[in-house]
Amino acid sequence: MGDCKAINWQLICSREEFYSVRLFINFLCIIASSMETCPLIKNILLLDSEGNRVAVRYYSDDWPTNTAKFAFEKSVFTKTSKINARTEAEITMIDTYIIVYKCTQDLYFYVTGGDNENELILATVLQGFFDSVSLLLRDSVTKSAALENLDLIYCCIDEIVDGGIILETEAGVIAGKVASVSLESASSLTEQTIIQALTTAREHLTRSLLQ
Repeated sequence: MGDCKAINWQLICSREEFYSVRLFINFLCIIASSMETCPLIKNILLLDSEGNRVAVRYYSDDWPTNTAKFAFEKSVFTKTSKINARTEAEITMIDTYIIVYKCTQDLYFYVTGGDNENELILATVLQGFFDSVSLLLRDSVTKSAALENLDLIYCCIDEIVDGGIILETEAGVIAGKVASVSLESASSLTEQTIIQALTTAREHLTRSLLQ
């Protein structure tokens, strides 16, 4: 058998094992094909009022270097900083990317997708990000508060998107998970503040379920 160039799997495993392997391979192929139509997030950005980074996550190789990433962030901020997006999310396009964004006094929240992505889905991700951060920071959505709790911001992003795939968009669920993890790991927030954030997140989730 060692001289054979090809392996006949039916000769070295039982019929049941052979079909199990084949079914598993088919399952992987289905997953791979569905990934092509699954909404993908290119990046999530949180910038300050001067366009500087506060927290960012990239999920695409479209920007292979830090220089390319910084250039993209600068172009995004330059195009959006003059528009008032405090009350509701705004949408713009840069090159082949759809960008939805929202801002506070000194923070700008961005979610980027490809030009084939659904704008409403991107806006839902953005709103989940914005609202969960608001819950965790107890509505003090400022640059200083974000920098003091940067670990929570990154945990929040990671609860929303993983590898470009959307995991969760409900702010109460996201904030609750982040607050619970932070409480267990003794994060930079005081224990009392974390408990308050967790309580607020639970109340928000309860209200959303009752609506």
